[in-house]
Amino acid sequence: MTRAIFSCAILFAPCLLLADDPSKTTVGSGKKEPLPEAKSRLGKLELVATFSGPMPTGITVSHEGRIFVNFPRWGDKVAFTVGEWKDGKTVAYPSVDMNEPTMKGLISVQSVVVDPLNRLWILDTASPEFKSPPENGPKLVGVDLKSDKVFKTIAFPRAVAHEHSYVNDVRFDLRRGKAGMAFITDSSEQGPNGIIVVDLASGKSWRRLNDHSSVRPVQGFVPFVEGRPLKKRDKGEEKNLQLGSDGIAISHDGKKLYYCPLSSRRLYCVSVDALVDEKMSDEEVGKTVEDLGEKGASDGLESDAEGRVYLTDYENNAIHRRDKDGKIETLACDPRMLWPDTLSLATDGYLYFTANQLHRQAPYHHGKDLRERPYSVFRLKVEAKPVLLK
Repeated sequence: MTRAIFSCAILFAPCLLLADDPSKTTVGSGKKEPLPEAKSRLGKLELVATFSGPMPTGITVSHEGRIFVNFPRWGDKVAFTVGEWKDGKTVAYPSVDMNEPTMKGLISVQSVVVDPLNRLWILDTASPEFKSPPENGPKLVGVDLKSDKVFKTIAFPRAVAHEHSYVNDVRFDLRRGKAGMAFITDSSEQGPNGIIVVDLASGKSWRRLNDHSSVRPVQGFVPFVEGRPLKKRDKGEEKNLQLGSDGIAISHDGKKLYYCPLSSRRLYCVSVDALVDEKMSDEEVGKTVEDLGEKGASDGLESDAEGRVYLTDYENNAIHRRDKDGKIETLACDPRMLWPDTLSLATDGYLYFTANQLHRQAPYHHGKDLRERPYSVFRLKVEAKPVLLK
């Protein structure tokens, strides 16, 4: 397979999954087999919202259909880092004051997720422009959607969120412990990467798979987006994109946690029983990791109640779905899907996602910002229900 047909956004080529060895294509089983071809424009996308200001990353939808988005402070002018899409515009959420970038407010939010009890959780990196977060700066903030008030704030100590941590995405199992558990990816570019486990009742948190091979970026990994290699290009230097554990999803039965490094094309899972067992060593937890094979280069992951996993594919402007047997099908491929980022499966049977042109940011193009506003939120009818572990 040649590089010339990599991007359906540029050349309307077939959407294919690329292996970490780009000369081969694979299915989720890891076997070196060609994937079935998909049309260059596949799936019926519905435009939900557009944003002409800062770039969004995360999206989530409440059980009643309320839509929440976040805008990390990466360099754009950000009036508020979390917002609700209402009546054709975005308003600060849960309040203007809460969006002040202070230790008591929201500094720079990377992810928003509605849990099985229909509460909004906000993941604050406390890392504007990827600067080192202060101790106890990274935090998980719970908001009651009935009152629109914060009911819980859990800050992560330095032993959990280290000086280079970048907390990225979160999933929940509310059946575990007294009030449930949260699982968070740390995609730090400088490392070490890992998974953070949070006891929602006590607020206690701990790291798992710290610097494990499955959470680290693949050395030498170079994705191709819009027909060209994506690298950091600044001050005459080029560096590979080296970001670790990013996308995350929990299985329908709560037994496995799926995850993937951003700089990789592989999918992994680990035993949730092992993650939450504080008596187990990290080495023992690592023994429960499964390599599920190659699935394309993904940012966001999501799962459904039937045991399937949804995968963004930022190289091919696509979204795929992996069934329980490891077979991957392409649900959507569209040139408008410029860097599909976060996925959110809502109770209405639609899969919502942001397309934010992340790869066109100035650091990847010698300081020149190539993004074209507006950014978009799309949805795709998938006739599936979200995982509700409560």
